[in-house]
Amino acid sequence: MADFRLPADELEYTVLAELWQLGKASVRELHQRVGVPQGLVYTTTAKVLDRLRSKALIERRREATGYVYTPAIEPATVERARARHLLHRFLGPGPHAAAAALVEAAGDLDPALLDEFEQAIRDRRRSGHGS
Repeated sequence: MADFRLPADELEYTVLAELWQLGKASVRELHQRVGVPQGLVYTTTAKVLDRLRSKALIERRREATGYVYTPAIEPATVERARARHLLHRFLGPGPHAAAAALVEAAGDLDPALLDEFEQAIRDRRRSGHGS
C-alpha cells in the first residue's frame, strides 16, 4: 500500500477531490475552482497544496508556465483509508457496543440498509477477509 497521510480537514479533501476531477491543475486553477468560491486568498490554496504534497497525496512538476499538480494516490485508496480511520475512531477500544449502535441507527434511518450491511458482510467473508 502507498505511504501517505490523509487530508486533515474538509478544505484539504475538497482541493484533493477537485484535483482528482481535473487530473492536473495549477494553483491558480484550483484557487479559482475551490478557493474563490470559499472566499479564500490565493496563498491559502497554495499552502493547502503544499500540505497535500507533504502528505504524498499529490505531486508537483514544473511546466513552462509554472508548477502543475497531479494526484499521486487513487481516490478509492484514500476513501478506504478514510473509512478505516473513521471506523476506528467510532468504534474505539470496545467495538461491540459501537457496532450494535451503528446497526441500530442504520435500521432506524432506512431498514433496507440492514440488508445492504448483511450482503456486504457476506461478500467480504466470501472474499477471504474478515473471517
